[in-house]
Amino acid sequence: MNDQLIQRLTIDWSKIEEDSYLRNIEALQGVECMEFTHSITFFVGENGSGKSTLLEAIAVAYGFNPEGGTKNYCFSTYDSHSELYEALRLSKGYRRAKGGYFLRAESFYNVATQEELYADPNHPSERYHEKSHGESFLAIARSRLSPGGVYLLDEPEAALSPQRQLTLLMEIWHCAQQGAQFLIVTHSPILLGIPGADILTFDNGPVHSCSYEETDSYQITEMFINHRQEILRRLIGE
Repeated sequence: MNDQLIQRLTIDWSKIEEDSYLRNIEALQGVECMEFTHSITFFVGENGSGKSTLLEAIAVAYGFNPEGGTKNYCFSTYDSHSELYEALRLSKGYRRAKGGYFLRAESFYNVATQEELYADPNHPSERYHEKSHGESFLAIARSRLSPGGVYLLDEPEAALSPQRQLTLLMEIWHCAQQGAQFLIVTHSPILLGIPGADILTFDNGPVHSCSYEETDSYQITEMFINHRQEILRRLIGE
């Protein structure tokens, strides 16, 4: 039984313009439906493969602000999201989400600024600008991630050291075990190691599942660690 908060999405391609760049994203070509049956789903693939484009569309279709934040955030610094969200239909489960957050590494500065503007005596600011980038990301994980919520994270490892990625891994795992759902775009071989997650690759044809060991993040990291000197010699001739 699928008891996820977001169970599937369907794409109505008739709502996408014929000359739209979205039709040229190989990973999405011919994809009309995607099922989400795991509490943690990762989107992996090369830069430009369409991962963030799809996650952003899911976020907007679900009701999040395109630049990130909770559903209560309503602002626009630069309107850059695609029209894909207009063609998406999300099928939700019987459970009602208890909170949620959309984290985008590339627009987090804008969200942090807006968070200060939204603050009031009853809802004091977390003062993200006074923290390092990594500290801010962890502050969000600790204050915003909770059981039963929907969380869309776009490259959450961007500001985190390997050790802090392990901290985030634990936060995600514990929340997922208590009914939260995560859709995560990542290149981190650490986060991808969370047991029981579904990994969807956007490389080599339409989106499809793959194992942890099949991801480039794992294979390249493993190869570099085990053959560092040889690889460096080939790359830079030293």
